Amino acid sequence: MTEERQAKASNDKEPELETLRQELAAKEEELKGLRERLLRLQADFDNYRKQVARETGALARRVQDQEILDFLPVYDALERAFQAFRRNEDSESFVEGVERIFAQFAEILKRKGCQPFDSVGRKFDPAYHEVLVTAHDQAERNVILEEFERGWLREGEVLRPAKVKVSLGPKGGEDDGGDGKGNRN
Repeated sequence: MTEERQAKASNDKEPELETLRQELAAKEEELKGLRERLLRLQADFDNYRKQVARETGALARRVQDQEILDFLPVYDALERAFQAFRRNEDSESFVEGVERIFAQFAEILKRKGCQPFDSVGRKFDPAYHEVLVTAHDQAERNVILEEFERGWLREGEVLRPAKVKVSLGPKGGEDDGGDGKGNRN
């Protein structure tokens, strides 16, 4: 009778085993589908990344082209001014032409939100100024004495700091509590 029970138990487990095999096959098929989907998504994302890089490069080029187009009229006007000067050798007309070109150039910079700022006579500020030279001077310490290269702002932010000469104060330094010879009281 034990053999009968074993056969019966085996027969009872057979459908359950078959069900588990079918579930396993279904899960393996689902896993295979998910892997394929993941590979497609990775490929799609890689293609998207490449497309964005191409579009970004194209946009940067269009922006650069527009910047160049904004300045080409200034170049053309300078070229015409030099040609006219070579033909006529009229320095007064040449200077007037260059002044008009300078105004045209200034207008382009203004349209782009750029403006120069003054530095001479102001206190040194590292956010706006780059010190090239320091010198003893009658002016107060850290006052800008000379501007070698003008500073520029664009929409209120520093585009290029001014390159300047800054005062160290009168020879011997400012009143530092000493006797003017480096000795403290």
